[in-house]
Amino acid sequence: MQPRISVWIQPAALSLLITVACMAGTARAACAGLHVTVLNIRNSLGSVDCALFNSPSGFPTDTLRSALRLSAMKVPDRAAHCDFMDLPPGRYALVVLHDENMNGRIDYNWLGIPREGYAFSNDVHGKLGAPSFEQAAFVYDGKALELTVTLRY
Repeated sequence: MQPRISVWIQPAALSLLITVACMAGTARAACAGLHVTVLNIRNSLGSVDCALFNSPSGFPTDTLRSALRLSAMKVPDRAAHCDFMDLPPGRYALVVLHDENMNGRIDYNWLGIPREGYAFSNDVHGKLGAPSFEQAAFVYDGKALELTVTLRY
């Protein structure tokens, strides 16, 4: 008869293992947090920047001062994902920008139309400008939530 080997992992260690697995993307869909897939990235230049807001204050333009969380990544193979972990339940809205020239802002043409890709949660689009926080807002319940946004150019 084979001896039984049992391993007991302390809860803190188990939590750390799950967090590491989530950060590595191995169990992304099962990990608590907001997981955003960005579609329609036209090239692999620059970075994709995600800004998560929890109030209308500063939405959508004042990301550095008003966003609750920011995430930026390079764009290998025209693919990008933003993950926001350890979020409390609540109402949020998301702004995603494809900063192709990496100047830290979205560039516009002479008519005021964005030259770089942009998207908002709920894939909403404003009529003559950006949508409001209310239009882009979604409810997060504290569990794993998968969102997809499609960039517009």
